[in-house]
Amino acid sequence: MIVDTGLGKVRGLEKHGVLQFRGIPYARAERFRPAEPAEPWVGIRDATEFGPMAPQNPSPLEAMLGGQQQPGAEDCLVLNVYTPAADDAARPVMVWLHGGAFVAGSGHIPWYDGSNLARLYDVVVVTLNYRLGALGFLHLGQLDPVFAGSGSNGIGDQVQALRWVRDNVAAFGGDPASITIFGESAGAMSVSTLLGTPAAAGLFRGAIAQSGAAAHVHDTTTATWVTERFLATLGLSPAGADALLALPVDDILRAQATVDAEVQRGAGPGIGRLAFEPVVDGALLPQPPLDAIRAGSATGVNLVVGTTADEWNLFQLQARTNGEVAEDRLRRRLARVVGDDRVDDTLTIYREARPAADLEGLFCAAMTDWVFRMPAIGLAEAQVAHAPRVSMYRFDYPSTAFGGALGACHAIDLPFAFANLDRGGVELMLGGIDESTRRLADRVSWAWAAAARTGAPEHDDLAWPAYDADRRATCLLDRDVSVVDDPAGDIRRLWEELAPVLTPPSQPVP
Repeated sequence: MIVDTGLGKVRGLEKHGVLQFRGIPYARAERFRPAEPAEPWVGIRDATEFGPMAPQNPSPLEAMLGGQQQPGAEDCLVLNVYTPAADDAARPVMVWLHGGAFVAGSGHIPWYDGSNLARLYDVVVVTLNYRLGALGFLHLGQLDPVFAGSGSNGIGDQVQALRWVRDNVAAFGGDPASITIFGESAGAMSVSTLLGTPAAAGLFRGAIAQSGAAAHVHDTTTATWVTERFLATLGLSPAGADALLALPVDDILRAQATVDAEVQRGAGPGIGRLAFEPVVDGALLPQPPLDAIRAGSATGVNLVVGTTADEWNLFQLQARTNGEVAEDRLRRRLARVVGDDRVDDTLTIYREARPAADLEGLFCAAMTDWVFRMPAIGLAEAQVAHAPRVSMYRFDYPSTAFGGALGACHAIDLPFAFANLDRGGVELMLGGIDESTRRLADRVSWAWAAAARTGAPEHDDLAWPAYDADRRATCLLDRDVSVVDDPAGDIRRLWEELAPVLTPPSQPVP
């Protein structure tokens, strides 16, 4: 199948019952510079192989998802299109932004294959790569104006991709007036950041944010500290930052890993932050995205937002690979979040909610709420006055793997959203798949496609009322789906009380 885009013709392939067009360039960029539209080409471009992923260090989570199989290259701004037919049907379009803590991942990880969504629900799915780590989020504008906005280049890449989709998706059977962006973890942080990005206004009409919200950005103070540590790791001074342009990518990745490890140990002015994330520097992001959203930057955009029930269990499982975590360390880590004087009453309210949990389980529950659930609620409340529809969920389906230690952990919802239960590694993570698992995958993937089509995730097999700040109706996605008003409301109120003393949420906390 050959499709004529605005830049040239591409030849795709048919697989899994849909047409796939892989590795299409949507933009180009010089190192640390903003992305520009891709150059047109002559002839028919082969689009049957995935393009290179963004340069990155190895990641255990991405390896589990089946990623990091393609080589990395700086010329990585490519996207993939999955469509039932390249016709004039004007189908809803779903644009996926991958996660990976802004330092890992790609749009062609097998768990993100859009074939089943496209075939089952008659939508067009687009997945893409964007710049990661230092190459996508290193704040250099304070050193040289030519690099203004470099701290958010990864988000700028996403904006360029959305412009490409708007301009070209009709040739692939999609409707450029019906684009929904969706993502998980750093992908959801990207989704919510785009809600507050002026350059993205009007490029999409719906958003789905899974386990990530608009609280994950750097101010210039934190971003400058990261840049200084990054340069020092390479033996460079701020005056010698131009040397970054000629450095081998491997040197940049090694320095990136060093700084990332320092931040995870608690270094820097932003306790608990990621080392590399979008920077509010007045260029692409003139103000914190959540402030912009509250002011109506995404007026008219429907939103689905939520978390898994036990997000932090995945990160704590990784921590336990180094041995049992001592009680005094867990208490110190919690104290860094809520303050020494609030540790005991925080644990008390969590013990009432989870009487069977040990201290480690209580810590994980608290971190899940601080890093993920409360920012999700904050995003919903910021957008609810400006959107035709806001919908809130909590994904409760628990894994039985590792003796049940994962629970409903971070990333467990991914194969359900894509209807990809049969992908490699999924059954291992879930601890098994039965008919109730498959029914939930049908319900969730249908809900995501319904949100893309109508703005509301409810459908014939799933009741899901809208969210508002009074009732706070939340759809609990499990083997038996239910709707609960303000689940764990007492814990929500605790975090709202603690909010003035909290450090900005992110992951991980040392």
